[in-house]
Amino acid sequence: MEKTNFTSLQKRVLTSLIMIPLVIGALRFGHPYVDILVYLVGITLAWEWSVMVPNKKANLYAVCYAFALGCSLIVFNRLFLLLLLGAISAFVYYKAKEEHYRYLLTLGVPYIAIGVGALYWMYYLFDAFGSIPGEKGSYVMTLWFILMVWSVDIGGYIIGTSLHGPKLAPKISPNKTWSGLIGGVILAIAVSFIYMYLVKNIYSLPLPLREQIRFAQLGAIIALVAQVGDLIESAIKRFLQIKDSSSIIPGHGGVFDRIDGLIFAAPIAYCYFTLVSFE
Repeated sequence: MEKTNFTSLQKRVLTSLIMIPLVIGALRFGHPYVDILVYLVGITLAWEWSVMVPNKKANLYAVCYAFALGCSLIVFNRLFLLLLLGAISAFVYYKAKEEHYRYLLTLGVPYIAIGVGALYWMYYLFDAFGSIPGEKGSYVMTLWFILMVWSVDIGGYIIGTSLHGPKLAPKISPNKTWSGLIGGVILAIAVSFIYMYLVKNIYSLPLPLREQIRFAQLGAIIALVAQVGDLIESAIKRFLQIKDSSSIIPGHGGVFDRIDGLIFAAPIAYCYFTLVSFE
């Protein structure tokens, strides 16, 4: 029987067809599926960071990252949580005193705990969004946030590979272009308008045009911040001279490679929605 060889793009598409319904399904059905998904993603990130950054105590660091993640998901007092994460970071920093990449190993604590934690906090924060008959605001709004990040990735890939043009950050990520970034942001804005229009009509929500514009503006900011997160992850991998954070996802590399933009943008989006309410 002839062996079938899949291209990188085909692997990415097939993997996405499996992953996207799982994510949307978990968001739609809520607890405990969202909790399980967040824990699995966080634990995988803890493992990836502990093996991605060369060190002598991978198991110890992985446990520290996982413990920090657990704290971010169960500790509701933000000040106490920051103190806990500071203590865990200090512990990792102390244990990594003989490591070559001491600062990167320590960075793994807040990066994973706050990045993944913010996604979790944001999901439950959105429960209070509006009055949506028969639905959870958490599902509707978290999906909107994820779509903004997916949009800049998809738009950047399609527009960037089609138009090419000047490089965005050639020393960090040679394949990214300014045309791709602009195309991704424009797609995020368009998707936000379409999504909010559908939400308004499906659930009969009082969502005036000015609020839809505000969401589109915020979507553009989220897209830009997600791109920064992607570039930071690329810079870390280039510094470590590796291509992917792991090979756990066929055609995509590691989990960190796929959600770098999400976990970088999530804390900023969470802070915004905590401080600013949409009337």
